[in-house]
Amino acid sequence: MEQIGNIKVLFIAGFGPIVREATASRKLYNQVLGIGFKEENDGYLHTEALKGAKSFALWPLSQAAQSCFGKDSWPHETPAPQAWLEFDVDSVEKATEELELQGCRMLVKNKKEPWGQTVSRFITPEGLLVGITFTPSMREER
Repeated sequence: MEQIGNIKVLFIAGFGPIVREATASRKLYNQVLGIGFKEENDGYLHTEALKGAKSFALWPLSQAAQSCFGKDSWPHETPAPQAWLEFDVDSVEKATEELELQGCRMLVKNKKEPWGQTVSRFITPEGLLVGITFTPSMREER
């Protein structure tokens, strides 16, 4: 990565939500999405087993609103997200169905983006805009 200024960022070392509703968050990430965590004595859940982010971006709220609602402003009745996170999955359709069965309100369902990505999006209890995606350009040849 090219160094700009005095700091050279090498990779994303970690990312996660600031949890307000521990039970709801644990259910979503562990039981629904199937992410295995180590639990510390103080209840801190973490994993080092997921591969790192393929992209880090500053996503303008107006663009997120366009992606989710088809307009440039975020609706007042839906809490605006504090961050975004995308999980690439084997089947966006199956993951979307499971998330809905678990009570998640999908903002976008199985949307095909112009760059080839298929995405479903929802807001987590912490206010993260989460995408469940299939991104062909980020898949390694098997």
